[in-house]
Amino acid sequence: MGDAIADVLKWLESRDDIQSLRAAVCDLNGIMRGKRIPVEQARKALEGKLRMPYSLVGLDIWGEDIEGNTLVFGTGDADGLCQWTGRGILPVNWTAHPTALVPLWLADETGAPFLGDPRRALARILDRYRALGLTPVTATELEFYLVDPQSQRPIGPVSPVTGRRLDSDAALSIDEIDDFEAFIHDVYDACRMQGIPVDTAIAENGVGQFEINLNHVADALRAADDAVLFKRTVKGIARKHGFAACFMAKPYGDRAGNGFHVHFSLTDAEGRNVFDDGSDQGSDIMRHAVGGLLAAMAESTLVFAPHFNSYRRLRPRSYAPTAVAWGYENRMVAIRIPGGPTGARRIEHRVAGADANPYLVLAAILGAALIGIEGQLSPGDPAGRDGQGLQPAKLPPDWASAIASFENGAHVAAIFPTILRDSFIACKRQELNTFALNVSDFELETYLESV
Repeated sequence: MGDAIADVLKWLESRDDIQSLRAAVCDLNGIMRGKRIPVEQARKALEGKLRMPYSLVGLDIWGEDIEGNTLVFGTGDADGLCQWTGRGILPVNWTAHPTALVPLWLADETGAPFLGDPRRALARILDRYRALGLTPVTATELEFYLVDPQSQRPIGPVSPVTGRRLDSDAALSIDEIDDFEAFIHDVYDACRMQGIPVDTAIAENGVGQFEINLNHVADALRAADDAVLFKRTVKGIARKHGFAACFMAKPYGDRAGNGFHVHFSLTDAEGRNVFDDGSDQGSDIMRHAVGGLLAAMAESTLVFAPHFNSYRRLRPRSYAPTAVAWGYENRMVAIRIPGGPTGARRIEHRVAGADANPYLVLAAILGAALIGIEGQLSPGDPAGRDGQGLQPAKLPPDWASAIASFENGAHVAAIFPTILRDSFIACKRQELNTFALNVSDFELETYLESV
């Protein structure tokens, strides 16, 4: 790590335009939290001498402490050590003055990993794969909307080219891609500076909705880093261009939701894809992985759909799954095995929304696949192209059910550390209770004088 720190500090010395840094960890909701520090404190941050409270990763979506959180009231809100993840110092060019991000994760006073940190949860799963001589190769697809930041409710942005407000769907429209080329170009440029492997961009089904894919990497921890950094980058560049970028699962009730699809395969020590046996069906180990994904899916739904709004996306016939099912070349089910050359045989997990925490999503997916492989679980028969003929189990239909399923799930207990599970449950319960106390305008309009 010493040489890496020296290289990063040398790069920073060459950037005399950067006067401050952002030192941050990722919380359970996927939000970066931390400090603005002078550039002179870069070495302190890189060498793990910066301190922040353990409770930082367990705040609710509004940044409030969790009521009764033992990380606060049982420890006096003690600090942990912030260790550098090794992912460089990442330049940020969309703020008022150039800055850079120092990505960190939490450790205890002895330097041991703090298991309440979501990035640590994924690292633990990858250690288990490493012990088996297997490496997950992972790629992600993230959808988002551009919206008008001046509006209280989401509405389409004004086209920089035509001057007209977007008000209709434009799936795979090249014209819409061209109209927003300046924004997309700047996103790609910022991603290249941060080492985020951006691939194709398309206009998606919704008004002002886009999808940008990230290339596969043979390091799932880096893939999750890429997804977290990508979301932050898109939001920053959007503001620079006069838009707001929205990764809510369902910002429009009557339009497409924002998904976070994950593709993965496994390679052995020789670099061979163990999902490929030369057939169109894929190997036994691939089907066992699918069996684990199905077995753990219902109790993991809280990870894939962590917010009140998330459950508006999970509706029948919406390209967002509601059933625990799998199939070949079938976008109507939760687990899809894409077609193509057998050497590229992989699994696509389609449940998560773009509002989910990438570290927790990849930990849940890869952890469940590992359970299936180790237990040689059968996935059962694949669904037909029309999704008919099977009566699969359903995902939890609402937030409260998903919280209960996660709390009682034996599979998630084998995937996530106890301290993280307890913090996540407490966080989601507090958020659920807060929503329950707030009466919407639509409720008042409907019921105030009519019942």
